[in-house]
Amino acid sequence: MHHGVASGINQKHAATQLTVLFDRVVGNSEADSKHHGGLDRVLHHFPREHYGQYRRWDLMSSFRDAPSMGENISTVGLNEAQVNIGDIVQIGDVTLQVTQPRSPCFKLNVQFEHPKFALAMQESRMCGWFYRVLSEGDIKPSDSIYLIERKTDISVAQAMQIYFLPEFNAEQYQVLLACEGLAQSWVESLQRRLAQQSIEDWAMRLYGKAS
Repeated sequence: MHHGVASGINQKHAATQLTVLFDRVVGNSEADSKHHGGLDRVLHHFPREHYGQYRRWDLMSSFRDAPSMGENISTVGLNEAQVNIGDIVQIGDVTLQVTQPRSPCFKLNVQFEHPKFALAMQESRMCGWFYRVLSEGDIKPSDSIYLIERKTDISVAQAMQIYFLPEFNAEQYQVLLACEGLAQSWVESLQRRLAQQSIEDWAMRLYGKAS
C-alpha cells in the first residue's frame, strides 16, 4: 500500500541483472494485474532524462530518479520519437518488441504527490514504452540496445498522440490499428471506440475517480 493505494511501483531498485521470461521479469510483480503487466507489457522502458523535465515542471514533491516510475529499463539518449511501435530490439540475450506507450494512471499522482502528474504525462507523451518478450534471457547494465527490425513508421510518441486525441478520430485510429505489433489491449480499445463512435471516459484512470 502506498498512501492507501495498492501499488508495486516502489518495489523497484537498481539491479546487476534482469532475468527476463516470456511472461515476467524474475522478482517483478504488479499489484493490479488487470491494468498492469501481461504478455504485451512485460518490461517498461523509461528515458531517464524525463525525470529532469518533470522536476523542472514542478510535478514532483521531492527529488526522484530512476526507477521511481516503476520502470525495468532506464536509459539516456533514446526517446519516444526515436522508437516505433513494432520495433524488434536486442538487449543482452533478450529479444523484445515494442507494443505500446505507457498509459499513465492516477497512481503516478500518488507517487509524485501531484494531482495532475498522469495528465501531464499523457499530454507531454514523455511516458516510456512497453515490450513483449520474443526470446528469454538476461539483461545487464552494460548491454547495448540494437534495433533488429522496424515494422512500422509510427513512433511511440505518435501512437500516444493518436490514442489520446481529445476528439474521436476514426481515420487516425485506423492508422494506429494497422501497426504490426500493437498491444492487444490497445487494439481492442480502438475497436470499441470505432464501434461506439466515441471515446471512453479517462477520469477514473487519470484521477482515480469518475468525472
